[in-house]
Amino acid sequence: MAVADDLDRATDSKWDWVAEQTRTYLASGGTEGHESDGVYTLVLATTGRRTGEPRRTCLIYGTSGDDFVVVASKGGADEDPEWFKNLQSDPSVGVQAGTRRFTARARVASPAEREPLWAQMVSIFPLYAEYAQRTDRVIPIALLTPQD
Repeated sequence: MAVADDLDRATDSKWDWVAEQTRTYLASGGTEGHESDGVYTLVLATTGRRTGEPRRTCLIYGTSGDDFVVVASKGGADEDPEWFKNLQSDPSVGVQAGTRRFTARARVASPAEREPLWAQMVSIFPLYAEYAQRTDRVIPIALLTPQD
C-alpha cells in the first residue's frame, strides 16, 4: 500500500530521463518540473506488485473534479506500463502534484468516463493521439482520488 511518504523512499523509473525529472521535482519540493509550457506533471508512487516495494515515476496529468487524471500510454507500446499494472494490483498510491503531497486511491476510468477524459488529455498532450495509433490496445486512463 503506497502512501504519500513513499515518494521519498521509492525506487525511480528505469528510464533515466524520467528518473532524473522525478528526482529534480521532489528535491525542489515540487517547484521545479511541475509545469512546462502549460503541461503539468505529478510524481506517482505505487507498490510493486511482485516486490512489494514502492516505485515512483513522473506523469502528465489533468484534473476532473477533485480527481487527478493520468494516461497509461507507455508511448503507444502494446503493453500497459508497470506503474499502471502496480496500481491495478494495489490502488493505494502516493502523489505529489506541485507542492501538494497526498495519498490517493486509484481506479481505472470506465468506458463512459474514458471518452471525455481521453479528449481532455489529448488536448493537454497531443502526442497521446499518436500513441493510440501505434497500438491495438485501448490506452487506459486512471483517476487518482485524494484521500487526505
